[in-house]
Amino acid sequence: MQKNTQPNQLLLLEDVVNLGRKGDLVKAKPGFARNFLLPKKKAVIADKRTIRLQERLKEERAKQSAVDKKESEAFAAQIKGKTLKTNVKSDKEGHLYGSVAVVDIVKILEEEEGVKLERRNVVLPKPIKTVGTFEIQLRLKEDVPATFFLKVIGEGQIEEVKSRVKVKEEGAEDLSEEGVSEEGEPLPTLKEQKAEMRDELEERSKK
Repeated sequence: MQKNTQPNQLLLLEDVVNLGRKGDLVKAKPGFARNFLLPKKKAVIADKRTIRLQERLKEERAKQSAVDKKESEAFAAQIKGKTLKTNVKSDKEGHLYGSVAVVDIVKILEEEEGVKLERRNVVLPKPIKTVGTFEIQLRLKEDVPATFFLKVIGEGQIEEVKSRVKVKEEGAEDLSEEGVSEEGEPLPTLKEQKAEMRDELEERSKK
């Protein structure tokens, strides 16, 4: 006689990604149920005695869903239009050594906004590999959408500008009190030169 390999019917005690929500009746392969769902108390085997439990779980899920949706909408409004920044090692042309991936964005949001998201909440088709400003899409709990901007600043470009500022500072010692070159032409002040460097770095990060 052929062994019965039909999946077991289970009642989920909590949400399980790619399987179902709390209170749902689902079917799972015996190995997955035996080795993960049941020992982790994420589900129980469904029978006549679980009907009342299912009703209670669905009520709890409905209440939690309302809370989750409200919190997600509040965070979406909080971060809308914001630009967060991150410094990443790069070459002088703005190509990153490595990339900014989903896990990095999750960490940035936790550090800057105090919110802890799952990786699945970040919609990023492919890792970011260049400097610039990028629109990041999020899919929060209860499928609430959110967007913000992430400005990736290359540390290689920062070091280049710092080096040029240092050269300018050293060169300033050769200027006369009137701030003119050896040819007698007026030169910008050191403060103006630094501002020019900052503007250049800002412009590069937009590319």
